[in-house]
Amino acid sequence: MARKSSLLKRAAIAILSVIAIYVILNASVSRSLPSSSDLPRQLIRQQEQEPAPIQPKPKVKVYMYDLPKRFTHGIIQQHAIVRGGIKSPVDDVTTLKYPGHQHMHEWYLYSDLNRPETDPTGSPITRVLDPAEADLFYVPVFSSLSLIVNAGRPVDPGSGYSDEKMQEELVEWLEGQEWWRRNRGRDHVIPAGDPNALYRILDRVKNAVLLVADFGRLRGDQGSFVKDVVIPYSHRVNLFTGEVGVEGRDTLLFFMGNRYRKDGGKVRDLLFQVLEKEEDVTIKHGTQSRENRRAATKGMHTSKFCLNPAGDTPSACRLFDSIVSLCVPVIVSDSIELPFEDVIDYRKFSIFVEAGVALEPGFLVGMLRKIGTEKVLEYQREMKQVRRYFDYDNPNGAVKEIWRQVSQKLPLIKLMSNRDKRIVLRNSTEPDCSCLCTNQTGLITSI
Repeated sequence: MARKSSLLKRAAIAILSVIAIYVILNASVSRSLPSSSDLPRQLIRQQEQEPAPIQPKPKVKVYMYDLPKRFTHGIIQQHAIVRGGIKSPVDDVTTLKYPGHQHMHEWYLYSDLNRPETDPTGSPITRVLDPAEADLFYVPVFSSLSLIVNAGRPVDPGSGYSDEKMQEELVEWLEGQEWWRRNRGRDHVIPAGDPNALYRILDRVKNAVLLVADFGRLRGDQGSFVKDVVIPYSHRVNLFTGEVGVEGRDTLLFFMGNRYRKDGGKVRDLLFQVLEKEEDVTIKHGTQSRENRRAATKGMHTSKFCLNPAGDTPSACRLFDSIVSLCVPVIVSDSIELPFEDVIDYRKFSIFVEAGVALEPGFLVGMLRKIGTEKVLEYQREMKQVRRYFDYDNPNGAVKEIWRQVSQKLPLIKLMSNRDKRIVLRNSTEPDCSCLCTNQTGLITSI
């Protein structure tokens, strides 16, 4: 009997222990779990702490004007007639091929906006067919080609082609458009790559975003980094397809181009006088021709350094020829402006020399001879990384970068357009604040 009582006592203790453990665990779990009223708050806090998914940046909507043919393909026809490509006007000018020259950006941008809507290149812009939907308006005038139709050829009054007449007709056509008048052209983009393109009407289109090679022929109230986009020349020599290296590059410094230029380009003749007797330097006078392009291609592809002096304006196509040739540019142009400097550091593959210093006898070649092979290879590797930016045929090259730069102007365009509409008193003697320029006079160091 006593034994049975002992067993019952132990069983009761075990049951009570289990119950106590259950009560303790249940209380602990209850404290750790939120009540039904707390759940929404905790979910909200959790959602606030989680980073929001990155939304793709909306593309800038661009409307391209359907210009009268006399501003586009009609200019191609005029060029072909003057240069002997065709003897008389053709029925369909759109079948004519745009001729090769150093300002072909206008053709590539026009062609890009005319391509099918499939977008393999990740362009920052998209074309819209309704102007009411557009952020920006592109004016596809072939202004640089128009300029060279009669280059060096006198035009008899009342006959032949006139670039000046084309410019006047273009601006009259634009000023008749509702969308131009809406913001006085601020949201329009106009190619003017040749430094003399549209020179007669610049004051009437200066509000627009101008695509320019440099600001050499523009006043401070006509163009600036703030408003406009600096674009590369089309390279005129063949792309170097070999590997990085100095084998076969036996010439120290190469230049081939017009010796006699105006304005800042006068430095060329002075450089000829300083360099033409140096043994390992090739410096030749030559104008644009198919034969000279072949000679320039060979010279750049077999030289370590390529001289890039100023022309009639601070920039010239030779710089971009040098880069695609992996020939280290030696830039002697104190006022040069360069494309895409927000993503490209030109000091990594170019040598900048102040003009007065470069003209000191023996300085330039002495400096270049001291640069070792490893440094040259470093320059070449950097050029190989960035040369796509200067290639208009590359789907990730110049065209895409120009549109990227243009799209970045949109916030300023909207700011200036809204500001322009609310100003009640205009002071015509003060410069427009959208045309601030940051150029400062000073010495440019080399390496």
